[in-house]
Amino acid sequence: MTEGSHDRQEAAVERRPRTGFWFGLVVVLVKPFMLLWTKRDWRGMENVPRTGGMVFVTNHISHFDPFAVGFFVYECRRIPRLLGKASLFKLPIAGRIITSAGQIPVYRGSAEAADAFRAAVAAVEQGECVGVYPEGTITRDPQLWPMTGKTGAARIALMTGCPVIPIANWGAQEVFASYGSHAVRLLPRKTMRVKAGKPVDLSAFEGQPITSDLLQKATTVIMDRVALELGELRGETPPAQLYDARQAREDKARQAREEGEGQV
Repeated sequence: MTEGSHDRQEAAVERRPRTGFWFGLVVVLVKPFMLLWTKRDWRGMENVPRTGGMVFVTNHISHFDPFAVGFFVYECRRIPRLLGKASLFKLPIAGRIITSAGQIPVYRGSAEAADAFRAAVAAVEQGECVGVYPEGTITRDPQLWPMTGKTGAARIALMTGCPVIPIANWGAQEVFASYGSHAVRLLPRKTMRVKAGKPVDLSAFEGQPITSDLLQKATTVIMDRVALELGELRGETPPAQLYDARQAREDKARQAREEGEGQV
């Protein structure tokens, strides 16, 4: 192989995939905004495969973090296809843009819920880069650590054999406050810290029947890795047990019942 042909092959690997009109429009709108209004501390970009089907999973701390993580993945020469709440796709203008840009709506609690999963699997099998928020919503953990996750990312990975890349982000909550607030603070410019880790090792689960128990165990491994990457970003040690929102709701309801019985 000549030196020139080797250089052309490397360039082909690094060349960004064609975006299409609508995703290109998103880039035109979002990238200048991010460059102007935020600073970046990006780590582990070499851990994001430049080609081939993959899933990346990330923690959810703010309505702003899809922009931070999406920008990071785009600069890794991948076109992110994020799974998002169906309600976002119904917005008059933004909904049309994100739908046309190839993002995938998630219809929770309905017969259409499986459609998002099938679309994600098909995208991975076609060599695309699919992003999943396993928590399903902005974290309710008081310290903004990841919560326990839903099993979609693990199912996609075990069905397709694709790598799962854990991505942690921190700083987006300083722009758009976390759950329960709509305050936006652009100045002074905030630093978007994003870190991609090496692929999650799911080899212990390969070749086994994909049961609910197996998926939950694989999801625990995935979320623990996300928490570990976030701990490195924050310079802190993540909790030994991740926040379980369902358990917290049950504990709160039980406490309310006990208090009510005590007042009778």
